Amino acid sequence: MKVIGAIAQIFLLVLVNVGCESVPVAAEPPSKTNNGFNEVSVYTCYTPVKLDIMPLSEFIRVNDDQERSKINVYVSLLDSFDCQIKTPGIFRFELYERVQRSAEPKGKRIAIWPDIDLIDPVENNEHWRDFLRAYEFNLDFEPQGSRSYILQVTCLCPSDKRLSAEFGLKHTE
Repeated sequence: MKVIGAIAQIFLLVLVNVGCESVPVAAEPPSKTNNGFNEVSVYTCYTPVKLDIMPLSEFIRVNDDQERSKINVYVSLLDSFDCQIKTPGIFRFELYERVQRSAEPKGKRIAIWPDIDLIDPVENNEHWRDFLRAYEFNLDFEPQGSRSYILQVTCLCPSDKRLSAEFGLKHTE
């Protein structure tokens, strides 16, 4: 009787395992899940979102000549992680007089320089200062006496973004 019980248990065990087993199906490669991941969208975090005029920007005299001077402007572009980046773009510089004690300190425009196109890699590298992680621009300007100015810098990015910043400059004789 023990033998018949053991055979019945084995038969039942085989029957359950074989009967409930699913038919093997050919393995398919895992399909790509649509979790919103887009390869191009990853890089959008690394495009410029902010323009910053560095405090190194100032008036300088050319060869200690009182008659000729320039404005040295240092501009950094920041991505969405607040890191300084190098990128193509077109830069526009405008200088306004500063109106003292006013709700709108930017007065009339005094100067506008031709746009500087940094789309070309050679031109871009000429203005890039790697040790500062910023661009350097030298703008010719002849200030009249001791005056305060507001410099506005605008960058037209290839993504059609327009980034702008203002910086106060003071010329002293």
